[in-house]
Amino acid sequence: MCTDQYYTFIFNPAADKGRAASRAEWLSRSLSGASNASLETTSYPGHAGEIARRASCGSSTLIACGGDGTVNEVVNAIIGLPVRIGVLPIGSANDFLKTLYDGRKIRKLDLRGFFRAQSRKVDLGRIDFGNGTQRYFVNSLGIGFTGRIARTVKLASWLRGELAYAHALFSVLLGYTPLKMHIKITVPGGMVELDEPVFAFSIANGRIEGGKFRIAPDADPCDGLLDVCILKAIPKWIFLGYVFKYLKGSQIDDRRVIYCKASAVDVTISGKDVMHMDGEVIEGVTGKLSITVASCAVDMLCES
Repeated sequence: MCTDQYYTFIFNPAADKGRAASRAEWLSRSLSGASNASLETTSYPGHAGEIARRASCGSSTLIACGGDGTVNEVVNAIIGLPVRIGVLPIGSANDFLKTLYDGRKIRKLDLRGFFRAQSRKVDLGRIDFGNGTQRYFVNSLGIGFTGRIARTVKLASWLRGELAYAHALFSVLLGYTPLKMHIKITVPGGMVELDEPVFAFSIANGRIEGGKFRIAPDADPCDGLLDVCILKAIPKWIFLGYVFKYLKGSQIDDRRVIYCKASAVDVTISGKDVMHMDGEVIEGVTGKLSITVASCAVDMLCES
């Protein structure tokens, strides 16, 4: 183990709808002999960020032990600080690592790799809510359809994995109406503008969302751009065909889909709806939202 680095493992037992708690004893036992590492356990929502801010004063590396939501919380707490971030994937989907590791096998239960891992700078998405507050996302953001799916997944505590997402998709689809949006997308060399109802609106830094959906198959978290995927208003009865396209990533070739790389996106919605950021649900989103890319914003462990 490297002795010039100190590692704080931030463990979220509530990840994977509470199933991550079963890893507590294993984590404690695995780190008991490490003089350059410690384990901190979260007790309530927001606690991972508090631990990350406090630990960043003494740690050079923080390991988020949970899912994409835990990673999101830790990253938002340390933006601008000289620390590295690692991820122990014990959440329900762990979507961002599937892009970061680019098809290589993710070692779910091997802590030794963290102590010899290399890191690289990766981009983040940044959203300005228009009231003076900003927040960053690591993997993806969705408003409307995917936001409501994320909310339904959270509420369906008795389901997990692909079954939870399938249940949420059909539950939301039954009563869904496309959301009226005014969207301005800044693309390399120009601007794309829409003012119409939208069925699904996503902005991604990673390729995968919801475990298996290839929401942005061309996404590269190191290219200095975000990937925008917008499905225009369609009849609900044909959406099931698009589910299979999103699973394969072939929706980007469909004439009803706008897919492009962007440095900034401004979106205005007149009513209130639901947004997710890395699967975390934000209710009552309305008005103008400004989303930009934060290039090379965080140092993440990616190789061992």
